[in-house]
Amino acid sequence: MDKYTNYFGIDISKDVFDITNSKGDHFQFANTAIGFSKFLKLLNTSSHCVMEATGYYHYRLAYFLEENSVRVSVVNPLSIKRFIQMKLSKVKTDKSDSKMICLYAEKEDLKLWKGHSKKQQICLQITRLLSVYIKQTTMLKNKIKGEQVLGTPSKVVFRSLNRSLKNLQKEMKKIEDELIRLIKENYQDLLTRLETIPGIGRKTSLLLIILTDGFERFDSASELCSYAGLTPIIKQSGTSVHGRARISKIGNRKLRNLLFMCSFNACKHNKACKSIYDRIVAKGKSKKLALMAVCNKLLKQSFAIAKSGLIYDENYKSILIRET
Repeated sequence: MDKYTNYFGIDISKDVFDITNSKGDHFQFANTAIGFSKFLKLLNTSSHCVMEATGYYHYRLAYFLEENSVRVSVVNPLSIKRFIQMKLSKVKTDKSDSKMICLYAEKEDLKLWKGHSKKQQICLQITRLLSVYIKQTTMLKNKIKGEQVLGTPSKVVFRSLNRSLKNLQKEMKKIEDELIRLIKENYQDLLTRLETIPGIGRKTSLLLIILTDGFERFDSASELCSYAGLTPIIKQSGTSVHGRARISKIGNRKLRNLLFMCSFNACKHNKACKSIYDRIVAKGKSKKLALMAVCNKLLKQSFAIAKSGLIYDENYKSILIRET
């Protein structure tokens, strides 16, 4: 805690956000541009705003503060929840939550929040839309199969479902092409180099670039693995508790799931990944644990290639060789 810093704990919801500062003052403003401007008048160079990652509600305020050169930290809600439980608080209101967030800020070491670039924001929006369309496509395909099972499906229903599916697939193709265009426009070299890693395909390469802003958001491979929820959790205590190590899963599930699918091919075609997989399985560990280790290795290879400007080569000392 910096004693010269005035912390502002912010509890934000859809319509309003409550604020408590280090002096104990409480404020409430509308979650709108006007409310943001009013809040900004309370801040100065010693201010540090802290808020929870509450779905999408915190984004506009966080970007607004960052654009106005105000220090901002966005904290995992679970950390705040555990802190409140530790304090044995019996009150649960927006005002009390903002006070607890302020107290948390005063006690903990905070990492400054860094917003996405404009281009990354667009790519993330396209990615989220694609996820929705994929779910809708799966739903329509299942519905078509369900109608076929009836034996005498209604032609009206059957044709309507097929039209909807075709239109959805066309729309998916359009936005996928736009996503690839945006990535190639800014990260063509990086995309090409990532695709040289055996086991990492086009889809995974695109998602890695989008989620990491071209790997600029991470300073180390371990930080990236933590973001994906692939770092191990070890549970041991005294001589009696020896829990089995497992991955944290506190991270980006979409990236983790995609890497898991890539791990099967990587075990066959990526020399370093195959070596790790065989070694872990030979020790009697589960195959799933070995595949998680492969996911971790793939991420580290991706990070190394992105940061070094090199391409994959299994015969080099580790995994890389300089481009010629």
